[in-house]
Amino acid sequence: MRHILILGGTTEARQLAQLLASRTDVAVTLSLAGRTVSPLAQPVPVRRGGFGGIAGLAHYLRDAGIYALIDATHPYAAMMSANAVSAARQTNTPLIALRRPPWRAVAGDRWTEVADAGDAVRALGPAPRGVFLALGRQEIAPFASAPQHHYLIRSVDPVEPPLPVPHARYIEERGPFGQEEERALLVEHAIEVVVAKNSGGDATYGKIAAARALGIPVLLIRRPADPGGRRVSDVSEAIAWLDQVLRVDAHALGTELDRGV
Repeated sequence: MRHILILGGTTEARQLAQLLASRTDVAVTLSLAGRTVSPLAQPVPVRRGGFGGIAGLAHYLRDAGIYALIDATHPYAAMMSANAVSAARQTNTPLIALRRPPWRAVAGDRWTEVADAGDAVRALGPAPRGVFLALGRQEIAPFASAPQHHYLIRSVDPVEPPLPVPHARYIEERGPFGQEEERALLVEHAIEVVVAKNSGGDATYGKIAAARALGIPVLLIRRPADPGGRRVSDVSEAIAWLDQVLRVDAHALGTELDRGV
């Protein structure tokens, strides 16, 4: 059995692990960063926590006998993805990045692309506004510099410590979220602007569609630069890539045996 490491934390990573869990030709470990306090149950063994940079990941790949590496992290996990590319090159480990395509604007969208959370704070302007922060709880700190706004903050786990502003409401929920429930949320909390990442996929698109329907502008944080390497856009393509890697190796092994190596 070949040992496969999936760098996870996304819906696609879990789906991929589910498809590979019952196979007898591979053993799968799913790596989670450990930021979520109560992650969903996973269908394969899970490793939690960081690796210690490029050197640490390279050491793990060698020590654990990882045959192939699948980077199915969030599109904004830039450091982890860059480390995966470098560690895979150092250890000669086959690597594929499973990266969902970004959302594309359609008629009615009122998007302003911003570089990061700090840029989003500046784009909000000085006048008080109702702001839905559809970001991870680790990414909202820059908004403390704009306390005039009324913030709605949604996260899977509690935001600790709370954002030091006078007007902030917190919702602890786990997606996916549909368009109609997102529309109701935006109306209920008098949201005037949404701040979000261009995560892609269906699970969190509801807020984007709801904002479009209500004519609400969206400050969309652009994706980080791609670290390079080969990419696929869905789980089936990742499985096809892995099967190809396994077939190539099996053929090479068979050739060696035929030659008496």
